[in-house]
Parts: sequence; structure tokens; C-alpha cells
Amino acid sequence: MFSSPRFRRPPFSSSTRLGLAGIGLSLLLGGCAQQPAPDPGPPPVSAEAFEARMASLESRLVERCETRLDWQDRQARLGRYLLADIRVLGDRLHEMRDALDRREAPPRPITQCEGVDSSQLDGMQVLGRAEWVGLPEVGTYLKARVDSGANTSSLSAREITPFERDGQDWVRFKLGLNEDDVVVDGVRDAWLEAPVERRVRILQAVGSNSRPVVSLLMTLGPIRQPVEFTLNDRSHLNYPVLLGRRFMMDIAVIDVAESYLHPRPEYAGGRPADEAAADEALDQDDSEL
Repeated sequence: MFSSPRFRRPPFSSSTRLGLAGIGLSLLLGGCAQQPAPDPGPPPVSAEAFEARMASLESRLVERCETRLDWQDRQARLGRYLLADIRVLGDRLHEMRDALDRREAPPRPITQCEGVDSSQLDGMQVLGRAEWVGLPEVGTYLKARVDSGANTSSLSAREITPFERDGQDWVRFKLGLNEDDVVVDGVRDAWLEAPVERRVRILQAVGSNSRPVVSLLMTLGPIRQPVEFTLNDRSHLNYPVLLGRRFMMDIAVIDVAESYLHPRPEYAGGRPADEAAADEALDQDDSEL
């Protein structure tokens, strides 16, 4: 009886084994070659290049900011110029209105009030051609020339310096005084500040200029009210204050034969009112404008 032969895999030869190994290695290497290479990213930046780039960015940013600020500056200046022009136009309208009022109702003539009690006249205060005025906000008394020929009152000032506060035009100044002017010594060289109410254009032979107008509380005898003063240097004149007809309108008349009808106000650091007569005697010719 014969048995069936077993199936056996024929043995591989050495050359066959080497061939199979080579095929496997090539397949392995081929699969690795098909995978994408990793992204190396941007090249590293040196410290010098980084600083240079940041400096360039900072320079461009500063340039843009400066350009923006210059533009805002120009807009602000333009706004101030327009506001000044509007105020000048307003002043001219006031002057035209005053001229029309004078045509319709001539100003009250200057009268000499002989034999009349110098306290009141028809409910109006009687003022001499010169009077003492007080400036409570400043803290001093000053001599004033009362002149109905002038429209706006004037205060002698020097070192007038405009500036801006909270978006409003202000002015800083000192009283424009000479050594003979009578004043409370503590305020002679003091800096004063006030908001600018408006500006007036003054026409002169050599051209025109613009002067600031400020409002200050003023007392004169029983009168106590805010008064608009044009600031300009009057130190070459006899009186540091000029009171015009706009202040006197409907409240006072002038007795040109009298002066200092009302007592001098008193302030801390100043001289008593009963010593005012000696200072009044120092008045020079008061025929100034």
C-alpha cells in the first residue's frame, strides 16, 4: 500500500532570497519618498533686523500721528480765525447800531449841573469829569476820566498775552501804570486774567489793530456793575481808566465843572478814603482823549 506524498514548498535559493529582499527595500524607500517634506517656516530674524523693522514701523506711526496733529492744529487755527472774524463783524454791527441810535436819538448833552445836589438827577447819578473807581476783582482803586465822547470804556494794560482755557479765549495782563498813578501797591505788578468778551478793531493813521475787551466788576459811588473795558496801554495818559458813554447810558450824567463827587473805595493794602484829597490834588491837565 502506497501513501500519498506530502506537499512541500520548494526551498528558495540564495539568489532568489536576495532578489526578494531588494524588492521589499525598494518598495519601502519608494513609500518614504512619496511623503511631503515638512515646512521649515520663515528663516529666523536676527536681533539687528528685528530692531530695524520695529524702528521703521515706529517712524511711520510717528509720521502719521504728526500729520494728524498738524491737520487738527490747522483746523483749530482756522476756527479761531473764523471766530475772530465773527467777533469783528459783531463789533461793526454794534457800531452801526450805535450810529443809528445816535441818528434817531442824539446822545444826552453834557450839562453843567449848577445848584443841583450832586447825589442824583432825575434818578441818574451825577459824575464829575474825573472820579475814583474800584475794581473788586482786582482789589484796587484807580482814577478814571469820564468822557461821553468815547463809546467804549478803556483800562490801561501792558504785557497783554492771549491764551485759551477750556476752549474759550482768555487774556493775561498787568495794569499799565506809571509811577505817578495811585493804586494799591500789591496789585501794581500783579498778573490778571479774564475771558475775552469780544475784540474791537481800532483804525489809526498807520493802519488798524485789534484789541481785546474784558468785562470786570466796577464800583463808582453807589454804582456797582460789570463794565466792558478795552485793554490798551494808557500809561502815557493822565488816567489809567476811561469811562465811555456806553457805561453811562441811562444811569449817569456828567457835571464837567466838578470832579471826584464820589468817595474813593477802600481795599486791603490801600490808603483810607479820607486821604484821597491829597492824591486828587496831584491831577494834571485832564484834557486828554
